[in-house]
Amino acid sequence: MISVEEALAALFALVSPGDTEVVPLTQANGRVLAHDVKATRNQPPFAASAMDGYAVKKADIAPGAILDVIGEAAAGHRWDGTVNPGQAVRIFTGAPLPDGTNHVVIQENVARIKNQITLDASANDKSHVRPAGADFVKGDPLSAPRMLVPADIALLASMNIASVPVTRKPVIAIVATGDELVQPGETPGEDQIIASNSYGLAALFENLGAHARLLPIARDNASSLELAFDLAADADLIVTIGGASVGDHDLVGAVAQSKGLQQSFYKVAMRPGKPLMAGRIGDAAMIGLPGNPVSAMVCGHVFLAPVIRKMLGLGESPAIRQITTLAKAVGSNGPREHYMRAFQGPEGVTIFDRQDSALLSVLADANCLAVRPINDPARDAGHEIEIIRL
Repeated sequence: MISVEEALAALFALVSPGDTEVVPLTQANGRVLAHDVKATRNQPPFAASAMDGYAVKKADIAPGAILDVIGEAAAGHRWDGTVNPGQAVRIFTGAPLPDGTNHVVIQENVARIKNQITLDASANDKSHVRPAGADFVKGDPLSAPRMLVPADIALLASMNIASVPVTRKPVIAIVATGDELVQPGETPGEDQIIASNSYGLAALFENLGAHARLLPIARDNASSLELAFDLAADADLIVTIGGASVGDHDLVGAVAQSKGLQQSFYKVAMRPGKPLMAGRIGDAAMIGLPGNPVSAMVCGHVFLAPVIRKMLGLGESPAIRQITTLAKAVGSNGPREHYMRAFQGPEGVTIFDRQDSALLSVLADANCLAVRPINDPARDAGHEIEIIRL
């Protein structure tokens, strides 16, 4: 067996970032920016009013000053001309400041009678002007790589960037294996269960920015598994679920090797998830996950998520861990790193008593995995512990 760190390093060596493609801005949310893009204009492109009021020369501001209103400016409708001393222009938020002005007196601080305004006794020392280029200037970059979020999309739009270079989504073929499985919605036989791992993993992969492709369930025979590998051959990553152990019906490893698998490792010193295997078949990386539902999902968070991030061009880094405190005491750990389902609340982390790797209901109640190092001693409430958020 190898350590989790060694397994993750080996997995990173199996994959590389995808090619770059250009997509419309409307399709860029949730994609990874592949290389820097630069603003094509200043924002704002002109000095603009930040409030409704009157554009004036700052030198004209004094308590009780009377100014002549000679025009009006609104967003999208500048006032052309020059404002001379003793004059003002009615202005609304977002409008360009007229020539000759450098200050906006808000409308609450004036009294207007016909075409004259009288300033009140307020200091009026805040300009209420957004300088040209205050947000960004032409040539300012949005740096890659980064997973684009709605705020980035708004920024790209204001930079007048309509098409965005992004990393191609990796295609991940998911192959659930086992005679005991049927698809959701089908009627299982007396000895069968519903395939769940593949659907949970597909949702996880899609959330991470990959394209998940669910293949038909592969049965526990060589011909069915060979067909599954053939169907998955054009994927960037093949993920098998189940059949990776050493039982008489665990055929994934043997069939994969017959298809040319160059195995990187087999078995990791962790729980759940010990019977993990990985390598390359042709142009695709392959990761063989254990069949127990929680084992497969935990491996998805610990291994697949970092691998997908690398394939998207986001670098090599393990799942983010945070240090927090235990809300409830926990016993000692054994000779494998343990990823325990837990819930983080206001008073700390509570590790659930039931940790059987077949219990999806416990995983659904969890919002984190508590990470127990090898041979970790018992810990009391209040002790620090590392978690991975789910």
